[in-house]
Amino acid sequence: MEARYERNIPSVSPEEQETLARKRVLVVGCGGLGGYIIEYLTRMGVGELTVVDGDVFETSNLNRQLLSGEAALGKPKALAAAERVRRVNPLVKVTPVQAFLDEDNADSLTAGQDLVLDALDNARARLVLEDACARQDVTIVHGAIHGWTMQATLARPGAGTLHQLYGRDYAPRDKTSLPFTPPLCAAVQAAEAVKLLCNRPSSLDGNLLLADLLRMDWELIML
Repeated sequence: MEARYERNIPSVSPEEQETLARKRVLVVGCGGLGGYIIEYLTRMGVGELTVVDGDVFETSNLNRQLLSGEAALGKPKALAAAERVRRVNPLVKVTPVQAFLDEDNADSLTAGQDLVLDALDNARARLVLEDACARQDVTIVHGAIHGWTMQATLARPGAGTLHQLYGRDYAPRDKTSLPFTPPLCAAVQAAEAVKLLCNRPSSLDGNLLLADLLRMDWELIML
């Protein structure tokens, strides 16, 4: 067992730690949510990460995105994510994909993955991702943020969960994103991902978690 993982034990067993090292995970989006998700999975020791984003860092990202900084402005997010993974944990194999997920690449990106984490910021791409994961029989750990609030759930293959949440002319009121909401949502998603990869039951299976940090309200809704 690598010394870097000794504090993971016994919260995860040595056998589970070894299982994580054999898993392949796709993270779609390397911004506010994705940067933290990638960080957590890298430090947990997930064996292989594919990180996807066609965007570059802008000044408006600096308030919340872990991978952003003055020196990173204009730099591709996927490449910055890969550099971070290699710097933090060279035992993790990372493949950056500098592209936006769409109908043309969704199937190839999701094929062969053990799990997909949704760190997207728009409804249309989420529906494309869910359709591809249904065809590839891969579960999605979904998360989304808005201001003080976040939500997270699982989208099992063929369940149409994201279509239920986003399929009816969904449009956000604005693009407000605070610094502390993305890491909270990403922590929930990463924790559920680790449980799924280790064949533990997920608390989000069939449930939608809603959290409001302004009011400190937490609610688990059965879907």
